[in-house]
Amino acid sequence: MERSELTVEIRNKTGKGISRQLRMKGMIPGIVYGKGMDAVSVSVNPKELSSAIAGEGGRNNLLTLKGVEGLNGKVVIVADLLSDPLKGNLMHVDLHKLDLTEKIKVDVPINLVGTAAGVIAGGLLDIVKHFIAVECLPTQIPEHIDLDVTELIVGHSLHVGDIQVPAGVKVMDDPKASVVSILGKAKEEEPAPVEAAATTG
Repeated sequence: MERSELTVEIRNKTGKGISRQLRMKGMIPGIVYGKGMDAVSVSVNPKELSSAIAGEGGRNNLLTLKGVEGLNGKVVIVADLLSDPLKGNLMHVDLHKLDLTEKIKVDVPINLVGTAAGVIAGGLLDIVKHFIAVECLPTQIPEHIDLDVTELIVGHSLHVGDIQVPAGVKVMDDPKASVVSILGKAKEEEPAPVEAAATTG
């Protein structure tokens, strides 16, 4: 799992007006919280945050804080990220301080490997789950978890229980939950009957 540094600044005032002013200055409000600490209101540069979580691990990337006494060196993970639904701009971030010796639950992307036999035969790949919930130490969070679909045929599915995870990682989802299926080919429409040409006497 990737690890990046993230600069934070103390935010002494809160409220919608203050948050709006921060965004006008190119910053966004955030909060750092976790076991054994009081929540701390901070501000973050959204471009730096976007860069820090841009790798394959995304929001599961571990971030080492800097810039504020008492938070320097703390390792966090993005617990929640609010974006503008229209513009896509980052609006607010919740940063969860981690204890690297304690396991956490996170959602990890599922990476489908290969081309399914059913797709080659003309079937349709139907992806039901894009992420899988796992529990592990923060330093063991996989960037993604592979699932080989090569032998999957039409009418069959692969389930959570079919996924192999690295040592130290525990799957938390229902093992019977479907991940991906191959649907049968759509029934081709029969051509409309051609009327016989009228004969002339």
